[in-house]
Amino acid sequence: MTLNRGWSYREQVGARAVGQTVLDYLAATRSHSSAEEWTERIARGEVEVAGVVAQPATVLRAGHSLVWHRPPWDEPDVPLRFELVHEDEAILAVDKPSGLPTMPAGGFLEHTLMSLVRQRYPHASPLHRLGRCTSGLVLFARTHDAASHLLKAWRDHEVKKAYRALANGSPTADVFAVDAAIGPVPHPVIGEVQAASTTGKASHSVVTVLERTATQVLVSVEIATGRPHQIRIHLACAGHPLVGDPLYAVGGGIQTHPGLPGDGGYRLHSERLAFVHPLTNMPMTLTARPPAGLMTRQELAATSGAAR
Repeated sequence: MTLNRGWSYREQVGARAVGQTVLDYLAATRSHSSAEEWTERIARGEVEVAGVVAQPATVLRAGHSLVWHRPPWDEPDVPLRFELVHEDEAILAVDKPSGLPTMPAGGFLEHTLMSLVRQRYPHASPLHRLGRCTSGLVLFARTHDAASHLLKAWRDHEVKKAYRALANGSPTADVFAVDAAIGPVPHPVIGEVQAASTTGKASHSVVTVLERTATQVLVSVEIATGRPHQIRIHLACAGHPLVGDPLYAVGGGIQTHPGLPGDGGYRLHSERLAFVHPLTNMPMTLTARPPAGLMTRQELAATSGAAR
């Protein structure tokens, strides 16, 4: 295992931080570490306020820059690979494995899909992200113009997205819609997390049953909006949380003793993206074959037959 290059986390001091000491603010807002750990980091000179090495009692003022220079660290082991689905001068599409974060966050910096893709395509930028344990299609832009065109299409709900998921229970209908709003709710470890919320943002998913067993259901989900964890939340809202989901409970809220958003155990795959190509202006549909655990019996049989 090798150390990464370290990272500087930067923020501008906002209203809620004004008047607090840097130690109190960091301990209250960065609950992944204790006050004692933040005291040690400040003593090592890792924290700056307004360009000056901070002391624990340094008082934060409006407009101050606050920087934590995190030293290099060993990142958790994850699958360091991806499959190329499509490449042209404007875009890239890749198939991300479950377990690999899309973007740097938390303990991940270089062990991310963005870092791996940029080793081969230095100017590629992801246009959306998948949860760490969600597999499947991620679309990248290779130029500023392509990014602008596709991000506008995303905002205008012109990009069509379809996922596979394995959920609990057996819905009464073969096709149904979920329109529960999604927004932040309290989480006992990280402060807040996205879940079903009456004060959240409007969200829309259409669920189609592909196959049923006595206790589980394989579904395809098309989403018109792209809220964080939308499919996990909406299926839970419908009474069918994903099998193995450690965070969301029936009803779309979080469990009594919830896991973290990045924890795995569930099966979710980004199977299809449909959009208008930014250069050709022609409709384009890209697909990534779901893993075996998200295939129907007929699909598994066809795959097994083709492999012989």
